Amino acid sequence: MEPEVTLLAQSAGTTLVALMATDAWHRARDGITQLWRRTQPERAETVAAELAAGREDVLAATAADDRETLDELRLQWQGMVRRLLVARPAAVEELRVLLDQLDPGGSAAARQISQHATASGQARVYQAGRDQHITER
Repeated sequence: MEPEVTLLAQSAGTTLVALMATDAWHRARDGITQLWRRTQPERAETVAAELAAGREDVLAATAADDRETLDELRLQWQGMVRRLLVARPAAVEELRVLLDQLDPGGSAAARQISQHATASGQARVYQAGRDQHITER
């Protein structure tokens, strides 16, 4: 179960930090805080305070285009979530449901994309896992 927990924690950290800079922040904060209240109630207030401080850090890093800080924050939350899931394996499914509610399309860390294409003659194939803009003349 360890690889599954690690992947879920990565997805949670990525999703949470991304949502800290959006209008969905309050839902994300409330959902994560409730998860901790149910699984590790003695740490819930500390986590709530860390979420608030983390949001301020994310907003400042986003404004300054500081990718290094954003990466550090993702790793911080991935670690916190992974430790929670290792200590409380029953929280895995609850976190999965929460992430589906917060990020219905799934984060890039949680998705796998497989593409296959064949071109012949003068045909061209353009594939993308997300947005693609092509300008040809």
